[in-house]
Amino acid sequence: MSSETMPTIGEMMAASVPMARTLNLEFTETTAERAVVRLPDQPDFHNHVGGPHAGAMFTLAESASGAIVMAAFGSRLSRAVPLAVRAEIGYKKLAMGPVTATAELGRPVDEVIAELDEGKRPEFPVNIAITREDGAVTGEMSIIWTLRPNS
Repeated sequence: MSSETMPTIGEMMAASVPMARTLNLEFTETTAERAVVRLPDQPDFHNHVGGPHAGAMFTLAESASGAIVMAAFGSRLSRAVPLAVRAEIGYKKLAMGPVTATAELGRPVDEVIAELDEGKRPEFPVNIAITREDGAVTGEMSIIWTLRPNS
């Protein structure tokens, strides 16, 4: 299959994660170093003050973390399944309008793969900042992921 016909990580996420489709998430950048995902302003997903609902922002950030995990470790899916272990989110400022989640890995990819190669079940953090269009950080999330080796 040529790279011209290969689906992007965003397309794969939209196809395999129903909540990403439901929220109309836009995967604007997905590399092993960074993933950027945008949640458009949609009244159906507003909270009581007219901004994006906390659950929608959690899903946005979790989806950005999943995109970077797929970009960094997708080539290892025959060996291990990526799973979120735990997450913590802090809502810092009122979010209004569209919001964007930017995810970054908290450990070097090679270090995580080396642990997997040693037969371990590596854990690694993904740190996500959620921002408004004016650049203000409205939330911060950290998700610990693991690569569970296939039996």
